[in-house]
Amino acid sequence: MPGFEHAGGRQDTATRIQKLRARITRFGFSAFLIPRTDAHRGEQVADCDNRLGWTTGFSGSAGLCVVAIDRAVLFVDGRYTLQASIEVEGSTFEVSDLRHGSIVGWFKENVHSGSEVGFDPWLHTKSEIGRLEQSLAESGIRLLPAHNLVDDVWDDRPDPPRSRVFGYPESLSGESSVSKRSRMAEVTRSAGADAAVMTLPDSIAWLMNIRGSDLLGSPVALSFAIMDSKGDTTVYLELPRQFSDDVGPALNVRPKNDFIQDLAKAGETILVDPDTAPVMVFDHLQKLGRSVAEQPDPCILAKSTKNPTELSGTETAHLRDGAAVAEFLAWLDCQVSERNVTELEVASALADFRARTGELRDLSFSTIAASGPNAAIVHYSASPESNRKLEMGELLLIDSGGQYLDGTTDVTRTIAIGEPDGEHCVCFTRVLKGLISLARARWPKGRAGRHLDALARYHLWLAGQDFDHGTGHGVGQFLNVHEGPQRLAHNSGCEFLPGMILSIEPGYYRSGKFGIRIENLAVVEPACLVDGGDDREMLEFRNLTWVPIDRKLIVLEMLTSEERRWIDDYHGTTLEKIRSGCSAQAVSWLTRACAPLG
Repeated sequence: MPGFEHAGGRQDTATRIQKLRARITRFGFSAFLIPRTDAHRGEQVADCDNRLGWTTGFSGSAGLCVVAIDRAVLFVDGRYTLQASIEVEGSTFEVSDLRHGSIVGWFKENVHSGSEVGFDPWLHTKSEIGRLEQSLAESGIRLLPAHNLVDDVWDDRPDPPRSRVFGYPESLSGESSVSKRSRMAEVTRSAGADAAVMTLPDSIAWLMNIRGSDLLGSPVALSFAIMDSKGDTTVYLELPRQFSDDVGPALNVRPKNDFIQDLAKAGETILVDPDTAPVMVFDHLQKLGRSVAEQPDPCILAKSTKNPTELSGTETAHLRDGAAVAEFLAWLDCQVSERNVTELEVASALADFRARTGELRDLSFSTIAASGPNAAIVHYSASPESNRKLEMGELLLIDSGGQYLDGTTDVTRTIAIGEPDGEHCVCFTRVLKGLISLARARWPKGRAGRHLDALARYHLWLAGQDFDHGTGHGVGQFLNVHEGPQRLAHNSGCEFLPGMILSIEPGYYRSGKFGIRIENLAVVEPACLVDGGDDREMLEFRNLTWVPIDRKLIVLEMLTSEERRWIDDYHGTTLEKIRSGCSAQAVSWLTRACAPLG
């Protein structure tokens, strides 16, 4: 996502905060909450909704700013502590790492008892505000909904996006919208509801078999929807916008501003997800005297478990993508031996190789091409100011992906530029052992990400090392590259089900020095018990990503015989699967890159 520059005559953050504080004081608040989200709770937000970025200059995809009368704080998690400290003005904001402190603790220390804190009810879920209210109850601090005060002082706020909406064919989705709505209507009726409210654009895109491009990297149209208990659905969009001829007749569209008022016609009991829907929806239904069935968005789990058609498509997309990445890696190997290449050149070249497939619709996120110390910034994004030349003896971390009609990809590789040093190789091999542990894992049905996450960290923990991000996230089918509810993380309780796609991406980061991450995507499927087994139903991962792992960084003596066999099998299969999509020059490089470890 683009950052918010403070040059070129635009107001700096200190001026913005000064104007915002004047509004906070006028409305009688002691502070105001500014999250990095929109009404749809997506990881990516349109420029017009990036209030956190506009206010602070922070370009990360997660964070919360609290602007009080005499101070301001930006809360970020472990992925963004380095990035935030670089991007925000230290004299205006303090940066708080959520690993070492809490939002509630900050409020109790810095906001007087009895104070009122304002928040935009469109930008926070009921669950989120409920947890915060409960934690602040003893302190006497009250949270009050209000219109967004940032919008009052954001004079040049961009217009909302209105991309073309097009149909997603059943030949790729594997199921008609009629069938999906029938299934989701059954869930709605089972909850005793007359209708279901949906506020997640990817849920609506999946349900209606439509796509858009309102957000970079995410083929969705920002929308709300109301589906009745028979499956009839109204979709609310920013209008005017174009609709392709392949959009089905079932798409009943109304202006987005009509969404709230139309809740009055939805029925007496409405299914709403407290973890994804804005507080505004619940407040309005309460004013109408309607009953609310608080249940998960019925599309979330159904969307996450891919059907055979979707899995076949994503396998094809990964083969195409793997060949494009191999072409890029062959190019990079040649370039770094002849001249200095920059991070921005790396990102541009990789995007170009994907585009040459003729099938790329978009990148699935902004490419992370981070060399040397920049790779220690987990979600680094190269800019003209930070752009580095690749130096011999350093590591290059490349995290990237593509959006193709038949699938969404996400792959990370760490590459040695020249000859790596011993510490690079030792740390890399520990990370690789974690990836292999998960790739080879088998578990009883009913387990979740929290049961498997430690497998990726075990070898790092033995060395007193760790990483401060989740081990894996769900991935959509030509939808969001980060998709719930499945995750590989210590706090994820979502059961893994066949058809779920997850990333496996352990890493290690040494601030100011280097960063390492290796990532493959895999699909959950029933385990093939060659040696028999008892009566337990077992699951395992099947790999989707086919891109070589840098053999120069592997310390052979640290690997078991099973791990060596896994790497050789992986590379042998990679060569077999993607060589037909590569040029002769890339095949020559690929053959060397996939050679047995020996």
